[in-house]
Amino acid sequence: EVQLQASGGGLVQPGGSLRLSCAASGFTFDDYAIGWFRQPPGKDGKGVSCLSLNDGGTYYADSVKGRFVISRDYAKSTVHLQMNSLKPEDTATYYCARAAVRSIATNRDNYAYWGQGTLVTVSS
Repeated sequence: EVQLQASGGGLVQPGGSLRLSCAASGFTFDDYAIGWFRQPPGKDGKGVSCLSLNDGGTYYADSVKGRFVISRDYAKSTVHLQMNSLKPEDTATYYCARAAVRSIATNRDNYAYWGQGTLVTVSS
């Protein structure tokens, strides 16, 4: 059974950092891409970042480029999202998901499995 467990959310002041983790199980880790999406309160969800576990390719939404870094820990079958220089507009519930493909996928329709969300609140 494919399972994704997101963690690491919390309350942080503007300019601060958080690291989200997505622990994966139930599939061959390097056969797929893992994406992070976020849904702000009362708004639609959007893709934030994606990592191809197969070739290491990455994608970042323009809104987070230069601030967020996605990485993988093969030993722990975990994908991390390091979030730096956080802004109030980064406040959202963050979800990790496994794509149905190996390559970078930015469309939600390409994601077959979703973890539960972890809430990130950026506020002073």
